[in-house]
Amino acid sequence: MNSENSQVAIDLLIHPKWIIPIEPTGVTLSDHALAVNDGRIVDVLPYDKALERYSSREELDLPGHVLLPGLVNLHTHAAMSLMRGYADDLPLTTWLTERIWPAEARHLTMDFVRTGTLLACAEMLRGGITTFNDMYFFPAAAVDAVRQSGMRAALGLVVLDHPTNYAADADDYLSKGLTLRDACKDHPLLSFCLAPHAPYTVTDKTFEKIATLSAQLELPIHTHLHETPNEIAESIKQYGVRPIQRLHTLGLLGPQFIAVHAVHLEAAEIDQLSHTGCHVALCPTSNLKLGSGIPAISDIHQRGINFGLGTDGAASNNRLDIFQEMRLSALLAKGVSEDAAALTAHQALQAATLNGARALGLDHQIGSLRPGKAADLCAVRIDDWMLQPCFDPASHLVYTAGRDNVTHTWVAGKLQMQENLPSNIDVQQLLAHTNIWHNRLAY
Repeated sequence: MNSENSQVAIDLLIHPKWIIPIEPTGVTLSDHALAVNDGRIVDVLPYDKALERYSSREELDLPGHVLLPGLVNLHTHAAMSLMRGYADDLPLTTWLTERIWPAEARHLTMDFVRTGTLLACAEMLRGGITTFNDMYFFPAAAVDAVRQSGMRAALGLVVLDHPTNYAADADDYLSKGLTLRDACKDHPLLSFCLAPHAPYTVTDKTFEKIATLSAQLELPIHTHLHETPNEIAESIKQYGVRPIQRLHTLGLLGPQFIAVHAVHLEAAEIDQLSHTGCHVALCPTSNLKLGSGIPAISDIHQRGINFGLGTDGAASNNRLDIFQEMRLSALLAKGVSEDAAALTAHQALQAATLNGARALGLDHQIGSLRPGKAADLCAVRIDDWMLQPCFDPASHLVYTAGRDNVTHTWVAGKLQMQENLPSNIDVQQLLAHTNIWHNRLAY
């Protein structure tokens, strides 16, 4: 394979200082290269072997960088980026009922969702996020934004049992959502989840219908669960059981189920999530900011539950920053358990990548740097003088570096962010539209 004619032609060869492939677990490769062709990873191999084996149309040398899979934001409400800072320093119930829901009743439209989602996509790409799991109204408008941005998204088909500007009742939510899913199901960067909002906004009848649809259509179910003590108290008052037991009785718990937040779990409930093969989306920054509590991250991890990381919406975070969630998750797991090894740097990186992909049923496509998977990647520069010295690149990504150190983001082999700017989004035009909504919300 030494002659030029015997080399395999590829689109791109990336040569960073380090590669963290996520699979195998705990591995950091130095002086390796990653080969990409037709949007997929072809090979990960020593750089000198790569030069012998491949002839690349483009070669990118990144001598101060770590290359890793694109990050997965397992739970967000992307369009709520337009409400960043709109209702700060309030508990969840007050935040929702007195600020967020009234604002949505006044302003929620297709254009609101399109602009807010595009703003979120730009922010997420800037921070190395290549896939997000959304839950919001007017998902067709979110599709427009996702397509423009070039990101990958799992779009939640939101369902409630009360009317909004988007739909009149549960059947209307489902009908509109499933129609969109049928129209977009062949798009290579889009997938869909059933997204009943929460046990306190969805009836038993609707949950049963969602469980049936999930089984028939093989769609994940994505819902808020056990976020606050008040949610649990109200469930006991109305249904006689805690929310998780109610959903178990209704047939929702299983490998298709993603429990968002899962802050207030008893030991038996953690066992129940484990035994039924559920996934958890942890959103620690949002939980702390809303005063909702601290999830039992170490216990969830020790029981073998697959958990990924989410930001929640910018209205309750206020950043769509998975680097922040990685660091905070690792620190909270250590602090609460009083075990410094409760969640290691490599485990936090896996939660931010492969675990999120697995929860969405996308781990055969994304989440690790294995040949055959989509080339969803991010490069993080860690040779800045403020980050020195670096003894362990994985540790550096979780505890030292941040989203500001991301320099490149690829989705399916296409460079969608470089030099701090998204490739397909006119940032100045986006800011003009954002300012219009800022003025409407403010007055």
